[in-house]
Formats: sequence, structure tokens, C-alpha cells
Amino acid sequence: MDRTHLPFDGARPSYDAAVDVRDQTEPLPTRPLAQAPAGAPNVLLVLLDDMGFGASSAFGGPCRMPVAEQLADDGLRYSRFHTTALCSPTRAALMTGRNHHSVGMGTVVEISTGLPGYDATRPLSAGTLAQTLSYNGYATGAFGKWHQTPSWEQTAAGPFDRWPTREGFDRFYGFLGGEASQFEPTLVEGTTFVDPPRTAEEGYHLSEDLVDRAIGWVRDVRTHAPDKPWFCYLPFGATHAPFQVPEGWAERYRGEFAHGWDRQREITLERQKALGIVPEDAELAPWTPGVPHWEEISDADREVGERLMELYAAFAEHTDAQVGRLVEALRESGELDNTLVLYILGDNGASAEGGIEGTLNETLRLNGIGDDTARIATQLDTLGTPESYAHYPVGWAVAMDTPYQWTKQVASHYGGTRNGLVVHWPAGIDARGEVRHQWHHVVDVLPTLLEAAGVPVPETVDGVEQQPLDGVSFRYSFNDAGAPERHVTQYFEMFGNRGIYHHGWTAVAKHKTPWETARTGTPSLAEDRWELYDTRTDWTQARDLAGEDPQRLADLQELFLAEARRNHVLPMDDQLARRFDAKTAGRPAPPRAIRLLPGAGRLREDAVPSLKNTSFAIRATFTSDAETVGVLVAQGGGFGGWSLYVKDGRPTYAYNFGAVTVTHVRSSAPLTPGDHVVEVLFAYDGGGLGLGGEVRLVVDGEKVGEGRVERTLPFFFSMDQTLDVGLDRGTPVTDDYGRAARGFAFTGRLREVLIEAGDDALQPTDEQLLKAALVTH
Repeated sequence: MDRTHLPFDGARPSYDAAVDVRDQTEPLPTRPLAQAPAGAPNVLLVLLDDMGFGASSAFGGPCRMPVAEQLADDGLRYSRFHTTALCSPTRAALMTGRNHHSVGMGTVVEISTGLPGYDATRPLSAGTLAQTLSYNGYATGAFGKWHQTPSWEQTAAGPFDRWPTREGFDRFYGFLGGEASQFEPTLVEGTTFVDPPRTAEEGYHLSEDLVDRAIGWVRDVRTHAPDKPWFCYLPFGATHAPFQVPEGWAERYRGEFAHGWDRQREITLERQKALGIVPEDAELAPWTPGVPHWEEISDADREVGERLMELYAAFAEHTDAQVGRLVEALRESGELDNTLVLYILGDNGASAEGGIEGTLNETLRLNGIGDDTARIATQLDTLGTPESYAHYPVGWAVAMDTPYQWTKQVASHYGGTRNGLVVHWPAGIDARGEVRHQWHHVVDVLPTLLEAAGVPVPETVDGVEQQPLDGVSFRYSFNDAGAPERHVTQYFEMFGNRGIYHHGWTAVAKHKTPWETARTGTPSLAEDRWELYDTRTDWTQARDLAGEDPQRLADLQELFLAEARRNHVLPMDDQLARRFDAKTAGRPAPPRAIRLLPGAGRLREDAVPSLKNTSFAIRATFTSDAETVGVLVAQGGGFGGWSLYVKDGRPTYAYNFGAVTVTHVRSSAPLTPGDHVVEVLFAYDGGGLGLGGEVRLVVDGEKVGEGRVERTLPFFFSMDQTLDVGLDRGTPVTDDYGRAARGFAFTGRLREVLIEAGDDALQPTDEQLLKAALVTH
């Protein structure tokens, strides 16, 4: 089998065949099959989301994660493992072994652009880990967060080339976006959108569901192919916001964070020294600028901060417990010894996207809208439940990145890029409970796993010549703690935050602050101040040497630019507000108008007209009687969105502004039985982002209601919930029908929904609109 050119063509060798099988003396060759090398290990790759280096107890943190600890005690901890500082880029680098910009993933898919390093489109010359293992005889399954498929391709029309099952996985069950409700996620099985198997009231939780599916898949593979190795990719949505846990978990850490985030850093650093994952002389990096110290905030702020951190810790522990269920299933089946487990504790540093105060609803923060502790304090009893979409304050993110400075998104500093890695493989690693200090990066995972499996990096995949790997295998370090490190140069960049590592030195420039919103301006890149650190003696980037060694700093800056040019990093782009709009960003824009038929749904925001920062019209054509109720069309959910529905015979439009206010515009009179056209006509104020507008509700050409929405969400309604016709999937937009209605499905006969964005949508008269609708239907 030629493993350098994939897939294996399976061609039979030449042979001579007799005319009559009775005369065949030499055996005929059977078709050769792609098979893994003898003894190749199973591979379990677990990836947690938004967990900082100093969060897990396995790396000295306060979140109890006994499974991570047990695997580390029986295997290895890697103390200098790095990610890209953000979700999609880390995942793309993990799957391809190439730097994130070089495979088009310089940012998350939702704000991609048309530039080569940022278009969210993996080139075919960067074949994936799953493709290589699959073509080499592995069964492959992925269960969890994907976040690599362009959002405008996440419809029934595809294309499906960048969905998991076209990128090398035999089986996929999870979600495609950047985050998901743990209770009401938008799930995909293969290439089909599906509903969760149970409701939250029936005990559903996404992390538990993913592990159930992974355990079942491994069991099925082993049943039908006893000798076939498998690759299981398990990227949890946890511990990304929303922080949501099953009943009984939220109270597990009550009172354990009263000492605050400053003291927590000190506690964590001492534990890290005891574990040997930082040197005895390691210092706490300087406090992150702009973040208040614990003693500087009010008693109310401290109470809210404590409760949010308690919730995060419970979320982390619960996730670890699910990993434990899978590990125990492997142990019981006898497969754990020859399963190479990589447990990556975070795809980036801890998230500061909850803002200085923290929030009940992360959607607010990502729309550039602040929350306040007074509001949060009134709803503390909802934390962790389906009624909240919580995220902790920035101070806790800084503490969870101990001993480093800065957080997720800040690719310049180790607080954004250094994550814990646990490696466990009893059959392949002799060492137990040791620490490895070699410097490595997420691009190194692919070559490491291929080397462990005994297969080469392919030269061609599906007939396409492959671009060189950027990663370096760290298999050499498994049984040699003192081996010289092999990954000696690595650039970093995210939103203008940038850095370069080279033979122990780092030159870094922090540019954008994560909790400053997309509408907050940033200085030009030329104004940034570069820092210089010798991390051979200054493990934590605590002592800036830029003033003492300007020539070395200049050399490293030049090296950064060379790497940036080589990997399509340039031009760097920090203009987030512009990138939320597909047209100005340069990615495929959503349609200006769309006609949706009954049954349409689970549509991401890039797949339908954008109703943000603009006027628009929504028109639903249907037949009803006196008993008809239900949702005609809804977008988003209980933490941001809108819904058009019929209740008590009256058409109603609800606009949910980040779960802070919900505006209802209702018909003044109930519908009569028969055919109807109901319209929502929204006239945007104009002149800026997130402003208000006037709402007219029209039935069969006659205005039946009007009102005003004072503020609107400028960038998106939800990173998870979708647009649906005929019901409101997931969290309900309004409590007017609420969760008990189970989607509040429309009981009449719905014919179509028309959605049109832009001022032109309001130009035709109501009579003309009605006539056009009646002619059509």
C-alpha cells in the first residue's frame, strides 16, 4: 500500500485467468484494502473550549477535573503547548497541521473576509488529519463543535465540501457554529439538521449527549470491525459560554471564590510550581491593564463575580466527568491501553468576552452592548439553567490564564495561546506522571498522531499535491524528557495582536483588547508598542527587555513579517464592525430577499436576509380559523431575536433585545377565518448601528397595529439559534408563548413567508402587496 498518495487505489496486481474456473490452478488475487499498520493505536482527541492554562486542577487551577488529573498522572503533562488564541483558527490548524492563515482561517468563520488568509475556505492542498487516517484504514468519527464550515454554506443546498463528513469523518454528530446552548442546541447528524433527543425538562444536556454518541460509535465500530483502529474527535461546546449545567451542579463551588481573582492567581501559581509545570522562580506576569483588582470593585460586583465563577468551575467539572465516562468505557472494553489520548484543555486562553462585569447573556456583549451587575444580581437563581446565557467577568478570565497575562483573542501573549495538554498512551509511553517542557503548537498534533499511527504525511490527497506541514511531531518527547525541542519558530496573530517565538525568545505586540466592543476604535498597527521576553529564563513573559536589547527585538519583528507574508497573514485586519457585515467584509453576502415555504428552517444568519441596521418587510401568507395559533416565522431565540406569531387570534410581532427588553406589537383585532396576508413593516431610524425603528403590523392591506422598537441588535441575533418557519425552535423568542409551547408550531395552513431587507421593502403600497400575494397563491 502506497500511503504517500491517498486514497489507496486498491488495484489488483496483474494475473492470468483460465477460461474455465475449473482449470484455474493459481489463486486469483483479491482486491487489496486500505488497512492501518499492524498495532496502530486508536486515537481519542478531546478538545475543550475557552479554558485557560490555569483553570483545570490538572494544571494547578481551581476547577476540579479528576479525569484530566488521572490521565496526566498515568501519562504526561505538556507545560508549553500553544493554540492560536481563537476557536476556528485553532481547529483548522489542529485538523490540517498547517498554520491557520495558510488554510484560510485567520479568524472565526462568522467574520471571515475575501482575503486569502481569512476566507474560511480550506484549500484542497491542506488535507486533514481525518482524511489521512481514514484513507489509511481508520474508522473516523467526530462528536461536538466543528466551527470550520463557512456559515453561508450551512444550508440544505450546501455545498458540503467543508462539512465534517467531506473532510474525512465517517460520522459526525454535533453543531457547526461557534457556540451552542447546552439544553437546546442546533444539531447536525451527518449533513442533516436534527432535534435533540430530549428536552431540557427531560434531562437533556449537550455534553452528555456527545459522549453517549461517541461511546455508541466506538462500540459499533468494534462490533463490526474487531481489529480496525478508530479516530474519535470529541470537541466539546463546553466550557464556552453559555455556562449551563444539569440540575444540582451549580452549587458545587458555593463560597470557594470569595477570595477573588487576585488571590486566585497566587494560589494557582503555587499549585503549578508544586506540579512542576512552571519553574520555582516563575513570577506572576503583570496584571492585565484595564481590569480592576478584586478590592477595587463593589460588594455587589463581587457577589455576582463569585457566582459566575462558581458556575464556570461547575461547568468545567461536569465536562471532565463526561470525558471520564468515555475513558471508563474504553477501560472496561480493554481498549484504553492502546488508545492514544490527547486531552487539550482549551482551544485558546480563557475568554474575556463576558466584559468587565460579566453577563447574563453573552449575546449582548458580542453585539457590543454592556450588562450591569444590578440586573444580573436580580436573576442569580437562573444561572446555569436554560434561562441564562451567562459568562464570567474579565477578572476571572485573567485568573484562569495564570501565570500569564491577557486572555483569548490576544495572540501576542501566552494568556491567549498557552493551554494545558495531557497525553495518555500506556502501550506507547513508558513514563508516568511526568512533565514535558518542550515548546509545541497545535499544528504539531497532526504529525504526532500520524507518526504514532505509523503512517507518513501524504504527498497527494484526492489527486491534489499537498502543501508542506507547518507542524513538527512531538512523538520524540514521549519517552525522553530531556530531548531538545524541535518546534523552534512560530508566529501568532489575531485581530492585530501579534507575536513571534524563536529559539526561546518572544517579541509581542498587543493591539486589540477583547472586551472592547466591535464598535470601539483601535489605533493603527504602527502605534503598537512591541515587548521582548527571554522565556528561557522568564517563563511567564513578566520582564520586558525591549529597552535593553533593541537589535534582537528588531530582528524578531522582521522575522514576524517574513512569517506573516509566507502564511497570508497580511494585511492584518482589526476592523470587527466592518467584518460583521458580509458585504463590507467581502464574503458571500446573504440574499436581499427570500421566499420560504413551510418546513424551511435551521437557517443561519448568513443564509437569509440580514434584518439588522436596516428597514425590512416580513410577509406571511396563510389560512386560519378561529382556533389557529402558532409561530409563522421566528429568528434567533430567547437571548436575541424576533418572532411573528398568532395567539388568541391576534397576529403579533415580538422583538427580543438581548433578553433585556421584549417589544410586542399586536393586532387590534382578531383574525377572521379564511385566507390572510400578515406583514411586519419595519422602518429603521438610520444613521448608525443598533438604532431603533417604527413597526407597522398589517393584515390584508389594513394597518392593525403599530409600535416602536427603541434599540436593535447590530451584529447578530444568535451564534446558535436559527431562523425557522412554522415554529420557534430552541429557546423561545418571547415568554408570550414560552417553552411550554414546545416551539409553538403553527396550527393553520401556512403557504409561504417572504422576507425582504432594505428601504425598498417598504416602497410598494399595501394594496399592491396584497394583490401580488393573492395572485401568487
